[in-house]
Amino acid sequence: MVLGIQIAGFLFGLFMIYYSFLHYKRKEFTVKEFSFWSGLWIFFIIIALFPYILNPIVKSLSFARTFDLLVISGFLFLIAVNFYVYTITRKNQMQLETIVREIAMKKK
Repeated sequence: MVLGIQIAGFLFGLFMIYYSFLHYKRKEFTVKEFSFWSGLWIFFIIIALFPYILNPIVKSLSFARTFDLLVISGFLFLIAVNFYVYTITRKNQMQLETIVREIAMKKK
């Protein structure tokens, strides 16, 4: 039995594949990036339609439901992405600061 949330997950996955394709066509993604994101969204669609595939993992980690595993995995993923974005932002900030200092010293 397919639930409404599974249909929503399927449609979301299809939309994200299309959106990734648009970025690839605009030359904003390389072939490797497009392949990675498409593979990730296909995996997402498979998990949305067939969540029982994760049952062995759910049982081995002693979770009550598959949804619990997905929510915890989602939070861990978001924390990791936030940390990664922070490190990149901090690196860009330091580079920009260095460039501004160099320009200021040249003008003085």
